[in-house]
Amino acid sequence: MLFKARSAAVYGIDAHLIDVEVDFSGVANATDATFATVGLPDAAVRESRDRVRAAIKNSGFDLPPTRIIINLAPADLKKEGSGFDLPIALAILGAYGALQNKDLSNFLLVGELGLDGSLRPVPGVLPMAVMAKQKGIRNVVLSAANAREAAVVDGVDVYPVKTLAEVRDLLNAMAFDGSHVAPLRVQAEDVLSELQHFPFDFKDVRGQHTAKRAMEVAAAGGHNLLMIGPPGSGKTMLAKRLPSILAPLRFEEALETTKIHSVAGVLDPSEGLVAHRPFRAPHHTVSDAGLIGGGMVPRLGEVSLAHNGLLFLDELPEFPRNVLEVLRQPLEDGVVTISRAAMSLSFPARFMLLAAMNPCPCGYFNDKSRECMCTPPMIQRYVSKVSGPLLDRIDIHIEVPAVQYKELRSGTEGETSAAIRDRVLAARERQQARFAQVGTEKAGGRRQRPIFANAQMTSQQIRAFCELSSDAERLLERAMQQQGLSARAHDRILKVARTVADLEGAQDIAVKHIAEAIQYRTLDRSYWA
Repeated sequence: MLFKARSAAVYGIDAHLIDVEVDFSGVANATDATFATVGLPDAAVRESRDRVRAAIKNSGFDLPPTRIIINLAPADLKKEGSGFDLPIALAILGAYGALQNKDLSNFLLVGELGLDGSLRPVPGVLPMAVMAKQKGIRNVVLSAANAREAAVVDGVDVYPVKTLAEVRDLLNAMAFDGSHVAPLRVQAEDVLSELQHFPFDFKDVRGQHTAKRAMEVAAAGGHNLLMIGPPGSGKTMLAKRLPSILAPLRFEEALETTKIHSVAGVLDPSEGLVAHRPFRAPHHTVSDAGLIGGGMVPRLGEVSLAHNGLLFLDELPEFPRNVLEVLRQPLEDGVVTISRAAMSLSFPARFMLLAAMNPCPCGYFNDKSRECMCTPPMIQRYVSKVSGPLLDRIDIHIEVPAVQYKELRSGTEGETSAAIRDRVLAARERQQARFAQVGTEKAGGRRQRPIFANAQMTSQQIRAFCELSSDAERLLERAMQQQGLSARAHDRILKVARTVADLEGAQDIAVKHIAEAIQYRTLDRSYWA
């Protein structure tokens, strides 16, 4: 007897349809019974036979001794994880006639089974639901813990279940008419609006007006930012508050970010959708594979988990140099490609880099209140741990000096994150209007990725949207010559100047906008000269 069910496997952040085929034949006695799984299964899939047998038995179903062959097609794709338990169990039950519904082609079945028949969640169900919609599979049956995550996909009916017996009853009830079975409904827009809360606010920050202004510019244009200052000056405090002034995720961004977190297994099941921009802060002991991704089968790294959000690297020179250097390509391209003998996968990695560091080993170089005990060679060796090419990819460099006592004890609250965020959103709206048609254009025969912020502009778009007056042109030329800035720094100055103009509501880039953008590029000349 042959019976088929449908499931999915995730490769990278995309899901692929997997057909689960079960065939059985009777045997003379129990000693001849076998349970074989073919189709490139990994150890977790091969072990499913014991989980499935126990789950079927403890759910009240009788499994007579037979030879069972399970094929996971297509056979040339490696199958990983425990999510095939449910479709395998149901295909076995269907082969034995325990299901009234003989055709499960319109059902996507995903879930891990416990020995008692309970259904457990698995990672990556959001890309599976997206794939089901693309393939025209209407119904998705999975663990109740995964249900909200999959239900944000419009166009599929998601049925949360808790046990194998409950799935059998659901499929039997829907055998002829499923209209009386209500699927779970989740409005993605409501989820995005409900979860907009931030634990930190800029009103708690005393002083540091220049740093807060730079962060506003960075948030408005999606620019990378480096803070240099002595210990205790508030760099980490400022960094934790930057998410509170970022523009909210668009639905397309939220869906892509949620797919990444779902595949990585770090998604909060109670939320179902990543509603705010990620903030990742790996420790400086992270490896290059942990930061970028890797492994025998490529896995997501911190840069991908920070996609559409922030990657904060505190104590930047403490990171191994080889780890920092692998950031160059994702900072430039917004994508990470990891090639291994088994496969090659590409992960999105479009993020804002936020970094903080001390100016020297003791931390008090140029500090007015403390004497620096470091020699010039010591300072040079310390700052040179951050290479020039990496620094060149950071748009804004700012000094964060120690806060004075009077500012610390001042009773006046700083500007709130809400007020700053309003200006950031206004600037982002101007950018969205400017880039409205960019995502539909083609370049080199390939469709361009949508542009959401000034920092993502290409060279062609910089020439189109960053025209300068003659005075601004002369100022930029003088700065390039005097400071020896690179062509990449030239483009990034223009992007930052465009953002400063957008914050002011100006149509054209003026001299003052260029001057402020140039000011944010002076630290690499003073420390890295």
